[in-house]
Amino acid sequence: MTRLGLTGGIGAGKSTANAAFADLGAVIIDYDQLSRDAVAPGSPILGKIAQVFGPEFIDDDGALNRQIMAEKIFNDPAARQTLESLIHPRVFELATEIETYALKQNPSAIVIHDIPLLIEKNLVGQFDGIVIVDTNEGVRQRRLVETRELTPAEAQARIAAGATDAERHAAGTYFLDGNGTPENLKAQVAELWRQLNSGA
Repeated sequence: MTRLGLTGGIGAGKSTANAAFADLGAVIIDYDQLSRDAVAPGSPILGKIAQVFGPEFIDDDGALNRQIMAEKIFNDPAARQTLESLIHPRVFELATEIETYALKQNPSAIVIHDIPLLIEKNLVGQFDGIVIVDTNEGVRQRRLVETRELTPAEAQARIAAGATDAERHAAGTYFLDGNGTPENLKAQVAELWRQLNSGA
């Protein structure tokens, strides 16, 4: 089994890269999705969140009110740390379960751990290599404005909250240029996949 961490700045094109890896046969472990699974309606963790943060953080459908929570933790580092301490242990449990199953199914599987905060959480050393979707800050800001309906100031704030390009470059093993078209990024993924499977 080959275990790779994949990351990149917000708006870099990680989802496109992951979809391409999945199409080629990689096992994708999406930590954003696992975070959502961990706080599903009725889950013990969601109950703890309501106790710690207050009932207003749960919406009328019994789900986490993501908008209110995002506003809370973006402006309050202590609150972010508290939320992560509740969610992250379960996320890592779920990731381990997926990887263990993948190993049983295929001992030579390539497993991609898609972790947006891989650099920020000092998880680099846990993997056989780190794939960085490397995209210029200006391109990422434009994408956030166009696709996520953020203002330029909001987009810049989200970008500034993450790791720097220099920190990602220092941690990376493989680099995918995310500045171009989705097709171009997919072609780079295909070439990296060929290298990984040939041992190059």
